Amino acid sequence: MPDWSYQTLFRPLLFWLPSRVARSLTLNAMRRVSLLPGGTLLIKTMGHMEPSPLLESAIAGIPVPTPVGLSGGVDPQGIAHTAISQFGIGFIEVGPVTLHPIESNSPILNDRERESIFYPNEYENEGLIRSLRIIDNPLHSLPQFVRIAPMPGVSVAQAVDEFRTLLETLSLTGAAGFYLDVLSIERSLEQTRLLLEQASALAIHAYQTTRKPMFLYIPLDFPDDRLEQTLRGTDISAWQGFVIGSSLRERDGVRIGRDGKTLALSKIEFLRTISPGDSVIKSSACIHEPQDALDMIQAGADFVLLNSGLVYAGPGLPKRVNEAIIYEKIRQTPPAEEPSFWKHWGWMCLLGIGMIAGGIIAWIIAASSVLLPYDEAFLGMSRSELEQINEHLLHFMSHDRITLAGTMISIGILYYQLAKNGLKYGLHWARTALLMSGIVGFPSFFLYLGYGFFDPIHAIAAAILFPMFILAMRRNPDRPSRNPVNTRNSREWRLAMRGQLCFVVLGVALSIGGIVIAGVGVTHVFVPQDLTFMGVTREQLEQANPHLIPLIAHDRAGFGGALFSDAVMLLIVALWGLQQGERWLWWTLLAGGSPAFIAGLSVHYHISYTDFLHLLPAYFAIALYIAGLIMLYPYLMKRPDDKMTVM
Repeated sequence: MPDWSYQTLFRPLLFWLPSRVARSLTLNAMRRVSLLPGGTLLIKTMGHMEPSPLLESAIAGIPVPTPVGLSGGVDPQGIAHTAISQFGIGFIEVGPVTLHPIESNSPILNDRERESIFYPNEYENEGLIRSLRIIDNPLHSLPQFVRIAPMPGVSVAQAVDEFRTLLETLSLTGAAGFYLDVLSIERSLEQTRLLLEQASALAIHAYQTTRKPMFLYIPLDFPDDRLEQTLRGTDISAWQGFVIGSSLRERDGVRIGRDGKTLALSKIEFLRTISPGDSVIKSSACIHEPQDALDMIQAGADFVLLNSGLVYAGPGLPKRVNEAIIYEKIRQTPPAEEPSFWKHWGWMCLLGIGMIAGGIIAWIIAASSVLLPYDEAFLGMSRSELEQINEHLLHFMSHDRITLAGTMISIGILYYQLAKNGLKYGLHWARTALLMSGIVGFPSFFLYLGYGFFDPIHAIAAAILFPMFILAMRRNPDRPSRNPVNTRNSREWRLAMRGQLCFVVLGVALSIGGIVIAGVGVTHVFVPQDLTFMGVTREQLEQANPHLIPLIAHDRAGFGGALFSDAVMLLIVALWGLQQGERWLWWTLLAGGSPAFIAGLSVHYHISYTDFLHLLPAYFAIALYIAGLIMLYPYLMKRPDDKMTVM
């Protein structure tokens, strides 16, 4: 459920359902996907969320792959932790966990205008015993930090006893550390300080016994002046850090959303002034777009946790936050020296130029003589003799070869552009797109050999271009992009999600089309509309010349293989490569797709092969292509630092 599908398809549907139903449906669906063979790989592939090593750090000595955590309120029962752990999350919060279950059947309310969620009971949870299942049996490797709290309304003495029981029990589990929710229940200043003092003693003892870090949980709406009165003069060395909550208390429950960012920033700044330099500060409040996370880090937070932002921005938010953090890390560092043209990327540029030149030559031949001398030699017939077999035969062969030529030009343009603007700079997605395209493209040369036809020019071209492909893929380690990234949930970004959906669907559709065409080419060769257009049967063609169908099969299989190679590359670009302000990519999509569509449609109309059902997939594809370009234009053509409209 990446952002391009969540924002466009799933979110509108889920927001019409009752919030509890929508949450259960979403979490269980993600869980089922993650438990399928290859399910977690599928999640990674759809979103390209594998975190960069540049994000690795430690929370009080505990290694985490990213500084972005999952708040406990997102998945309180741990249903989809395995799936969510693939989103670029670095650690997971479990809880709040209380000694006994706290249940509520009141509705959870979704305020779409304010981007906030109202919960009737902040402490709704399954209690200590059932929570052990979540903590002790994870199907992921991320560290889990457990937020523990006393039952609402208990006395200070009871709260201390419950904290002690919770710590003693949970310390025996795989929990990495604990957040002690000491300040949430309203008490007098004297009682609050007494509870904090005794909880601190428990935290010190627990840390000395287990070496698991203890964090003081601070409610988001805890008054700043009261927080200062509570903490000043107390020994805060008992805590390895602080966690700022995300809830704003209201009369009948709590609200979690965009409100309260100023409160969170002020608490971070205050805690940073009074705490030791090695204290860890986490903030889980009001992070709905990457800029919110950057603001928290700028104020002094070390880590952030995502909550309601995942509901409104989508599951790609952790990845976007990670990308923004990486950019902030590397923007001040000097860029690496650009690799020489001949090291790797230049060879791919030459391969692309070769494909473009080959496509242009093939187009010219297909639009004029159609046949090459070795085609006539294989058939044992001249062009004029073929025309006598059927007046539409050469037109049909020309239509196959022109569509192949347009696809070759499209591949060449994409190869050249991805090499010059992506491979050159070590962009992982660009290298993967080129690699996968070559892996499926070059073997397509062998698809038609079973029919006994050998295309010498095709073989020579493959022999020349394949070494270039190998040279381009060598010695090219991944490097992070140094270009600014999107940090806002702007109107341009939301529109781009629709454009991305168009190109993803287009990439999938063309991939299926390429496989089908190649499959037809090596089996039946013709579809019914082909034979209707020519007005002949397959048997009549075989009787006229037994080599005719193998020659046509060669063209069809070659086109299917080329289309699949092109489509795989386009799909990876659509899934992983769309970043705001990458103007070259918009022009690449425009220039790369145009030759294939122009070739395919123009030749059909030129030879009057205009069967609606036959051309319907092409009409569908070009509609997606044009719509995608229109919707991606504002996003790709506008720099992230340009003024954007935020919704």
